[in-house]
Amino acid sequence: MRWTFKTTLLALTVGTIGLVGCNNPETTSATSTDAEATASTSDIPVQGVTDTEIVLGGANDLSGPFAGFGNPAVTAANMYFDEVNAAGGVNGRKIRYIVEDHSYQVPKAVQAANKLVSRDKVFAMLMSLGTPHNLASFPIMDRANVPSVMPITFATPMQEEGALNRRYTIGSTYYDSMKLGMEYLIAENDVKNLCVMYIPSDYGEETNAAAKDISDNNPNVTLVASSSHRPDETDFSGAIAKLKESNCDLIALSLTIRGAITAVGTANAMGWSDVKFIAPATGFHPAVAAAPGGASEGLYAVSYYNDLALRANEPETKAFVDKFKKATGEDVSAGAIIGHVAARITVDGLKAAGPDLNADTFNAGLETVSFVDGVTGSTVAITPESHVAINDVYLSQVNSGAWKTVTQLK
Repeated sequence: MRWTFKTTLLALTVGTIGLVGCNNPETTSATSTDAEATASTSDIPVQGVTDTEIVLGGANDLSGPFAGFGNPAVTAANMYFDEVNAAGGVNGRKIRYIVEDHSYQVPKAVQAANKLVSRDKVFAMLMSLGTPHNLASFPIMDRANVPSVMPITFATPMQEEGALNRRYTIGSTYYDSMKLGMEYLIAENDVKNLCVMYIPSDYGEETNAAAKDISDNNPNVTLVASSSHRPDETDFSGAIAKLKESNCDLIALSLTIRGAITAVGTANAMGWSDVKFIAPATGFHPAVAAAPGGASEGLYAVSYYNDLALRANEPETKAFVDKFKKATGEDVSAGAIIGHVAARITVDGLKAAGPDLNADTFNAGLETVSFVDGVTGSTVAITPESHVAINDVYLSQVNSGAWKTVTQLK
């Protein structure tokens, strides 16, 4: 079953039933004390804000197929919040970040959102992971005027579904970034036969749609095959064999981290060397590049920043890498970078909102956020016209177990 906004309504119903006994956010927010709520021009009382605290929430994947993004993202964000809190917080308030694990399961994501919004009374949702997971949770959030800030998904509906003043995203959509990447490789390598392997949710469907549009508008390129796969699928030998028979020149992968590694590794093991693979931003991960045995060698990926290894001598980059390694014993990953950037954007928006914090002042504050991130080198700029934080798009390739920048696409 393809997960879209319509089908997520079923998951929404299931998740809501699973939380029978939770208070309705529209009714219980009105009974909050003055210390728990401040005025908002939306006429919906503010939750998650007291004189001393701002409560943020997140429904993330901490144990499922995208835990490689979720865990480091949450860790890096909390590291940033700890620094801010140690310095006195934001306008006198400390940040508390509550994260629930949904294991990349939509019903669990809805239950998590319901708990965070209805019981924990979060002010905003930060870095919730997954496209159908977020779409199913938006109605719960919107009823309580809870914004979605930097979700870990780059699907188009994150920027278009619902009111703009409740939606703030990290970077270009899967569709736009993958289309740019595919078009570049097609032009540079005289690609004729285009193929897609994807998870049948908005995440994967956007890559498939971009490939279809390229094929429809470029008479020299044909989309010859598309295959859909479960998020937990690990054996791609049959699919790769069929794509090889289809004479694919370029295969776009919208799979999990492990799936991308396995797909490329399977082709390499078959000796299929005259095909190219490209992954979306979810594939731009150090674990993918460093896959054992060079399984991912040659894979391309789009991203919103260059690999940090290429910025090893930059002071802020080095300090962040060293601090994360010391705190976790792990190397910085794509998830950690997202967590750092998302936390900084959130804090800057909260600061700009001022002491009278509500959804409206937070929106106004976020729309002034603008900086060049010293860790990634990316330019962050949110405006009233665009709530997309980073508009840069890069193309990188795995070379000898590390990502190397090929070009800047945008």
